[in-house]
Amino acid sequence: MSEWLLSWRFWALLSAGFAAATAILAKVGIDGVAPDVATFIRTIVVLALAGAILAASGQAQELGRVSGRNLVFLILSGLATGASWLCYFRALALGDAGRVAPLDKLSVVLVAVFGVLFLGERLTPHHWLGVGLIAAGAGLLAWRA
Repeated sequence: MSEWLLSWRFWALLSAGFAAATAILAKVGIDGVAPDVATFIRTIVVLALAGAILAASGQAQELGRVSGRNLVFLILSGLATGASWLCYFRALALGDAGRVAPLDKLSVVLVAVFGVLFLGERLTPHHWLGVGLIAAGAGLLAWRA
């Protein structure tokens, strides 16, 4: 397998690209559709895609190997994802994609803070500067002049 396919940076950048496409496609798709209905449709598509990937890759048998602890945290993560999506689609229905998405990406700031507080991760001063710049940038993008 190629070295870049094993790089977390590659997959994170690909995720960012898909997240950007998600915002634009969702903003167009939600026009005239209730936000909760749009979220439901999106969730069905994600579920079908994930199921197809599991089946095609032969990973479906791994479902039986998930521990109870893992299951609890994955369920909680799924609930948080659902709540995030519901709020995101409601925000997209009410605001511009170019202003909603940056505020949504304040999750980057929160993940950094929560990682330090709850996971014992460490950030250097230049990492904290980056976190601050992300927060400031999101605020500037969302602020109406």
